[in-house]
Amino acid sequence: MTTNFRSRRDEDQDEQHILERVVRISRVAKVVKGGRHLRFNAVVVVGDGEGNVGIGMGKADAVPDAVRKGAVKARANMINVPLKGSTIPHDIVSKYGGSQVMMKPAAPGTGVIAGGAVRAVVELAGIRDILTKSRRSNNPVNVVKATFEGLKKLRLPEEEFAKRRQLVEEMKERQRVQAERLAAREAARAAEAAQTNQAAATE
Repeated sequence: MTTNFRSRRDEDQDEQHILERVVRISRVAKVVKGGRHLRFNAVVVVGDGEGNVGIGMGKADAVPDAVRKGAVKARANMINVPLKGSTIPHDIVSKYGGSQVMMKPAAPGTGVIAGGAVRAVVELAGIRDILTKSRRSNNPVNVVKATFEGLKKLRLPEEEFAKRRQLVEEMKERQRVQAERLAAREAARAAEAAQTNQAAATE
């Protein structure tokens, strides 16, 4: 008898393969009645190096707690990035806030040509050859999110062609069914008109 659920040991092994990288830790001060309340924000990127990557932000009174919260959120927001060998399938330009990130496929052996924030995301996603350029705002938070949004928009051409071919076939089938229904209605109207004319002629 087979079971569909995964064991705790398998989940622990998956957790061990996931790597974490802290992109930025910033201190935030909030003025309250008793003075200033200091907290820490941490931007964390997690990935398994095999196409799965996620980002998260955690806030806490201590840096380790902020990093842990960010890692938990990043694991919950992980996505699967379509890869073509060791690079991405096509060019992409993504924006988030005031940041803009351009990513292009690269030949094998090129390596990761990227800055710190972009590099953290693409390396943990398992991309080993890529050309990137960050424009406008260099805020690490916005750059990381712009990179993540760009990876979410990547598509494999073969899959997109198959989807479009299926849409075309479905549209043709829908048009054929509509044409058959219209022809059936026209035939019914013609038969009804013929019966009416025949009845009038017999009278």
